[in-house]
Parts: sequence; structure tokens; C-alpha cells
Amino acid sequence: MYSVVDGFFVSNFAGKVAFSAVNLVMPFLMIVATVGFMFGTGGTAIVAHTFGVGNKEKANRYFSLFVYVAFVLGVIFAALGFALIRPISTLLGAKGELLENCIIYGRIILTTLPFFVLQLLFQSFFVAAEKPHLGLLVMGVSGVTNMVLDAVLVILLPQKYKLAGAAIATALSQFIGGVIPLIYFSRKNSSILRLGKTSFDGKAILKACTNESSEFMSNISMSIVGMLYNLQLLKFARENGIAAYGVMMYVSMIFSATFIGYSIGVAPVIAYHNGAGNHDELKGLLKKSIHLLGVSGIVMVTAAQLLAALLAQIFVGYDKELMDLTVSGFRIFAIAFPFMGFAIFGSGFFTALNDGLTSALISFLRTLVFQVSAVLLLPMIWGIDGIWVSIVVAEMMAVAFTAVFIIIKRKRLSSKI
Repeated sequence: MYSVVDGFFVSNFAGKVAFSAVNLVMPFLMIVATVGFMFGTGGTAIVAHTFGVGNKEKANRYFSLFVYVAFVLGVIFAALGFALIRPISTLLGAKGELLENCIIYGRIILTTLPFFVLQLLFQSFFVAAEKPHLGLLVMGVSGVTNMVLDAVLVILLPQKYKLAGAAIATALSQFIGGVIPLIYFSRKNSSILRLGKTSFDGKAILKACTNESSEFMSNISMSIVGMLYNLQLLKFARENGIAAYGVMMYVSMIFSATFIGYSIGVAPVIAYHNGAGNHDELKGLLKKSIHLLGVSGIVMVTAAQLLAALLAQIFVGYDKELMDLTVSGFRIFAIAFPFMGFAIFGSGFFTALNDGLTSALISFLRTLVFQVSAVLLLPMIWGIDGIWVSIVVAEMMAVAFTAVFIIIKRKRLSSKI
């Protein structure tokens, strides 16, 4: 939501160069924020499993530990990112005005990174706390804050401050998204989780990191691949290529968020029933998930094909050449949506079963090996269209390998599913 709203206002009011700067620096910003995903998803599996075996006090100690460690790491990463944003943006290919815009946007976002980390973390723990509706409410409040501030700051500020206004809007909304759940869990509440005293447990931290290594690897890899895509697009289409790719990413975020949200939402349920030994429930969840993802994927790719021109018009309608490039690329890119859902869920399913190694391997192959290979090789054959095709090829390969892993592990899984 943040990226899509920022993209709309920045592109239409701040201009193409500012829009390209946001897209160029965003993968780096997401890398430093992945600690929230790491302790959110990985920690939730541990906390939910601990509740499943009946140890509520220990589960709350784990919960508190993961929150505190994630926040401290967020502060450290924010400081490092603030200091290194210029050389990193230069390394990503930014020069001149594009470079200065990357620095402005990046540094403002980094000021609230620790709270963005908490926001990402708490979204998983709201599910484990049996309060998913509160997680949705917090995200809604944050999203509305971002949209309102974007409309006010980007539209009303002078031209040279519009990009900074968009960054401030996002930073403040992320701050709200982290602070509200922090206050909620710090006080007496109606959920099963509450922040309190804890003690350092290196084994639990390592388990959360390794168990969630798939989601961590997925987010890191996607950011690295995003940087590689931008470098390739600079070569083939310069700033127009980055802008077109940005539109595809924004729209794809909306579609993929459905799959990611479902995988995050169902993971604590899978982990709980795994811990409680409810194998029939696990089998039912898997079957229902496969059917739901299949139908959703078909609906999404159909909608994307029909709405490609309209979506491009919303973001880059002011530039016909850029719009044509965006529409043609997005119609190819969208073919990946049905495969994307199965690949995302497959990785999350193994994470929820505490098989972090398999989950990490699926994510590593999907988001790094397959995509990097495709985006380096296919443009040599099809030019810029090869860049759009690469995501489709990568997702198809990921689904195939996920099926292979399930088949290989069917004997061990048969006792559960």
C-alpha cells in the first residue's frame, strides 16, 4: 500500500526522475527492513508451536525477546543505511539528479526504519495472538495516514520538496504502524500475548532466524534481483525502463500481497496444529489452500490482462512512450501470478512445519537462482521483453521444484498431512 500510493503521487506530481529514484532505492530499503519479516514469521512459528504444546509463559518470553531484538537491529541497520545511502545509490547506477533524489527519499525513510521493522513483525504476531482483525486495523490506519499525507504534502509542497513530502508521509505512517501494536502489547490486553520481561536466549533467536530463513532469503533475494532488474533496464531503456518496472512492481505487490498475506496468516494455524498433533487439520488446510490459490491465481492473471492499460494510465499516463512500454511489459509479467501463489505458499508451508532448511532452499531457488539466471540470459534473446519473461520462467521453475520437494519428503510428511 505504501509503495503503490507513493508511486502514484510521486509519478504524477513529482515527475519521472523522482519516480525512478524511488524504484531504484526501494530494494535497498526493503533489505534493511527484512529483520521484521525474519523475527515476525520465524518467531511466530516458535511462539505458536509453544502455545500448541501448552507452555503459555514460555511463549510470551519468546515473543518479548523477538520484539526487543528486532527493534535493536532495526536501529543499527537504520544508522548504517543512513551513512551508506550515497555510495549504495551510486552502486545501483544512480547519477546526477537521480542520485540526489535517491538520497533524499532513502534517508527520510530510514529515520523510522526501527518502527517499520516492528510493524512487519507485529503483523505476524497479531495472528498468533488470535487478533488478526487488529492487525488489519493497524495496517488500515497506517495506510490511510500515508494516503492522506501523500495527498497533502506531495500536491501542496513546491516542486523541489514533493519527493521529500512523499517520503515523510510514508515514514510517519510506518511509525504509526509500529507504535500502535507496541503500546497494545505492552499493556494488559485481551490477547494471549503480552510484552514483558525476558532473558537472552541465543538458541531461540537462532531458531527463529533459521526457521524463517526462507522468508528472510526471499525478501533479500527479491531486493537483490530488483537491483539487478534496474541495472538491466537502465541498459535497455534507461529511466523509462525503471519507471515501467516500478509500475509493474506496484501492481504486482497488490496481487502478491494476497498470497503473502494468506501464507503469513495460515502459518501460525499450521504451526499450532503441528505442535498439537492435529494431523487431519493439517491435511485439510493444505487441500483448501491449494484450491484457494489456484482459483485466486486465475482470477488475478485475468484481471491483470484486462486492466493493464488502465493501471498504466493511472501511474504514467502523462508519457505515451512510457505507458506503451509499461502495458506491453505488464501483460507478459502478469502471466507469472498463478505460479507465484503456489511458490510463496509452498515455502511458507515448510516454514510453518519448522522445516526451515527446505523452505529456505525453495525461496533461494525461486527468488535468486532462477530469476538471476533468467534476467541475465533471456534479454540476450528477446531484448527488453526477456526481462519481463524472466519472472514468469522463474515462478514456473519454483513451482516445479516445490512439487519435487513435497514428493521427496512425502514419507516424512505423510504422518502429518
